[in-house]
Amino acid sequence: MSQEGPIESIAEPGIRATGEVLHTMRNEVAQLLNRHQRSFPGAQPVSFTRSHLEELKKEDYFVCEKSDGIRYLLYLTEDEFGKEAHYLIDRKNEYWFINSKSLHFPTPQSVQSFHIQTLIDGELVMDMEDGREVPRLLLFDCLVIDGKNIMERPLDKRLAYMKDHIYMPYKRLFQEFPDELQYQPFEVLMKDMQLSYGVEMMFKDVLPILKHGNDGLIFTCRTSSYRHGTDPHILKWKPPEENTIDCRLKLYFPTVEPDEDDIANGITDPYTDYHTLERAELWAYMGDAQPRYQKYADAYISEKEFEELISLGDPLNDRVAECYLDELGRWRVSRFRDDKPEANHISTLQSVIRSIKDGVTEQDLLNAAKGVKDAWKARNSKPGR
Repeated sequence: MSQEGPIESIAEPGIRATGEVLHTMRNEVAQLLNRHQRSFPGAQPVSFTRSHLEELKKEDYFVCEKSDGIRYLLYLTEDEFGKEAHYLIDRKNEYWFINSKSLHFPTPQSVQSFHIQTLIDGELVMDMEDGREVPRLLLFDCLVIDGKNIMERPLDKRLAYMKDHIYMPYKRLFQEFPDELQYQPFEVLMKDMQLSYGVEMMFKDVLPILKHGNDGLIFTCRTSSYRHGTDPHILKWKPPEENTIDCRLKLYFPTVEPDEDDIANGITDPYTDYHTLERAELWAYMGDAQPRYQKYADAYISEKEFEELISLGDPLNDRVAECYLDELGRWRVSRFRDDKPEANHISTLQSVIRSIKDGVTEQDLLNAAKGVKDAWKARNSKPGR
């Protein structure tokens, strides 16, 4: 049975594919992209550093808000019966089947027809609207549409192609049948992209009225092709004090000798005291190197924080944790990132540290905007541009 109506969780938006279905889906997407690897094919940003202020002057970039949601690729395909099917692919490379008969992406040619062999990049968020949660998928890039690979096209061309072939037919559908929107698992929108020098408008007009959480800004090079994995032309900016790293959390506990109460309860051998935290460490992902993980830094967890973590009743050790530097220079745990299959690669951690040390502030971006604008206009006023 299909589930009609909005999804309740952006972390589990559908039915997780397993076994042969998962294997088949991963193979399909790899073949669609002409890739040998079956890993998550999405592009990943690098952290914004002070040198990128000059990069914005040298190249055309678009900027959009970085939503505090969950990253997904939307895969439009068909099932074994030739009917329309939709999957969301998360960063763990898990495939979530959207079990809804209402979700429909018509083609420009016909409202009854639908897209196959299509892969779109986006972010699933929960908007707060009139006191209720409204799930929305925000599209910001496109890899393949109806079997046509457009990754080598520049970003503005990819966005225009996605708008014409995917978004506008979808939008017209609900303009014609607005009552159907309530039965959708989520509403689909295109992310608002501004020219890179429009940061003042982002800070003053866009970010304050967002209906979902915001995690900074994303700058994407207008002329670059889409790239699997880390892309140096996608820049993730956060206020310096909000820059975080994702590491594996390793917890260590003392071994204690049994006391009189333990002995009275039949415990006579030394045992691990899991209610007393001896130390906490953050481990970085080393990629193909051996060992795959190495210690990066110590983490500070207060007694009160540890008690709160224990009270959750969830496993704590070896989970990916998002951490920040406090005013005393200590790494603190802010939340767990179970949506991520691995911690940050050591190169990513080093990039984040550079961002923290560089400290590119909101005011720095605003101060640079005029120079970025002048350079953009000079570049694009040349003959042939």
